Amino acid sequence: MTRKILVVEDEAPIREMLCFVLEQKGFSTQEAESYDQALELIKEPYPELILLDWMLPGGSGIQLIKHLKQDELTRQIPVIMLTARAEEEDKIKGLDVGADDYITKPFSPNELTSRLKAVLRRVAPTSVEDVIEVQGLRLDPLSHRVSAENQQLDMGPTEFKLLHFFMTHPERVYSREQLLNNVWGTNVFVEDRTVDVHIRRLRKAISACGHDKLIQTVRGAGYRFSVRP
Repeated sequence: MTRKILVVEDEAPIREMLCFVLEQKGFSTQEAESYDQALELIKEPYPELILLDWMLPGGSGIQLIKHLKQDELTRQIPVIMLTARAEEEDKIKGLDVGADDYITKPFSPNELTSRLKAVLRRVAPTSVEDVIEVQGLRLDPLSHRVSAENQQLDMGPTEFKLLHFFMTHPERVYSREQLLNNVWGTNVFVEDRTVDVHIRRLRKAISACGHDKLIQTVRGAGYRFSVRP
């Protein structure tokens, strides 16, 4: 699945250059030239990462990050600030408010893509082929096996894909639509409530050792895989 990056930059030549570089590297992009336009584009399905200028028409990048961090659905979206403001106090302010990285202009395309990939690895560090284990629940993508406390668990292929997605994207709330897009795919027509059915089946399949509690319902928002109560 192509990873979507939202580029928020008011200078058209810079914005177009950023989108060109990212698309050459295999990402899909969306463009926003103002604070309000960025807010309109930050909706389901959410971008995987936001490249954000400091100064924007209608507001600042700092204000936008604060807005994102106040919403349960957007607070986990990683943000890289791109700005000409190179003073240390500005960098500290950007990082303190919640930016994941801070790149000063001018910058090279290679530096940008390297740091972007580094941030994406930090927020979703697990390879699709890695064995994942959380509190005794173990999923092996290559052998297509799931076990709990060394006991093999039986589940259908959709439940397996759903569990794999949850375990590789922990501590973030996903709406039904996002789960449909990421697990079933965007070209498959499935009703939202189908997600609830498979969530119930998945919980039942991993309930023997109490791991069903890891899949949390977030009222009015969706589902989250979390080790936190």
